[in-house]
Parts: sequence; structure tokens; C-alpha cells
Amino acid sequence: MELGKQLKEYRTTHGYSQEKLADKIYVSRQTISNWENDKSYPDIHNLSLLSILFDVSIDDLVKGDVAEMKQRIKNKKLNKEMNRYSWIMIISIVAAALSVGIPIAVNSKWAILIPIILYLPGLISSFKIERIKKEEDIKTYSEIIAFTENGDVQAARSKRQPTKDFLSKTLIVILFAACAGVIALLSAFIFSYI
Repeated sequence: MELGKQLKEYRTTHGYSQEKLADKIYVSRQTISNWENDKSYPDIHNLSLLSILFDVSIDDLVKGDVAEMKQRIKNKKLNKEMNRYSWIMIISIVAAALSVGIPIAVNSKWAILIPIILYLPGLISSFKIERIKKEEDIKTYSEIIAFTENGDVQAARSKRQPTKDFLSKTLIVILFAACAGVIALLSAFIFSYI
């Protein structure tokens, strides 16, 4: 990414330390450091502040980065990987829920390991999906591309609302857990009569 280099150049040209620049745009010094070292990318609000402060357009700030951002968003390999982990997670958890009745049917405390073992690939896959999402920072890139292409920035921003994201994720987890719970109860009921 080119923004890190450009940001450092503009900052030093204007005589700002990382701390002074951070104070001017209301972020931490560590945030500025992360931007300059390409560990994270500023959102559209911070890009706007930087462009005003340095008296350059946002296009000049992100020049060279937009093509890479588009590539990351449309990265088919990344999408395939996330889809694969999603399917592993779903199949693993459904299989674990279906196998809950086995310990009841065989009446063995060691049989409880069967659902646990079947559940582990799903758990590992869910962690991998979250790692990919965090590393790629897909939402921030979506906002920047929407802005540079005169698209609907507000639609992209709505995806970054922490409360909405938290509630959506919570609802998805609750519904998924409820479905897995119903499957586990049915499995237990069926295996108790076998």
C-alpha cells in the first residue's frame, strides 16, 4: 500500500510528529504509526481530515491503493477460503448436534467425546474466518472505494456501525445456536428410544 509512505512524507513535509498529527485528527499516535507502517488503514472520515490538513485530495492520498483494495475485495481465493471455512463450520456443528444422542444411546461417559470431536473443526474454522476478516479489513476498503468512485458511501458506512454489527452478529449466533440446540434435542430424543 502506498498510503503509509505518502502519509509519512506529508507529515514530515508539514513538520508534524506522529503525536502532533494524531492530536490534530483526534486519533492515537499508535494509530498514525499503524497507518504509516501499513498495519491498518484509515477510514473515510480520517482520510477526509488528512486531506484537509495536508491540502491534498483524497484521491492523491490513496492513489495507487485503490486498485489493490479492489483486488482484495474481489479476491476470489479469499472468498473461496472463507466459503470453505463456513461450510466446514456449519457441517461440523450440525454433525456435533446430531451426535449428541449417541452418549445417551450407548450410556457411556466416554461417548460424549464424539460430539466434542465433531465440534472442534467448526470452532477452528470460525476462528479462521474471523482472522481473515480482521486481517483484510474489508469494510474499510469498501468505504474508500465507494467514495473514490462517487458511490454510496453511506451504504458502505452502515456496515461499520458497531452497535448494528454487534446486534447482527449476536442475532446470527443466537439463531444458529438455537437451531443446533433443536437438532441436539431431537438427536437426544431419537437416540433415547433406540
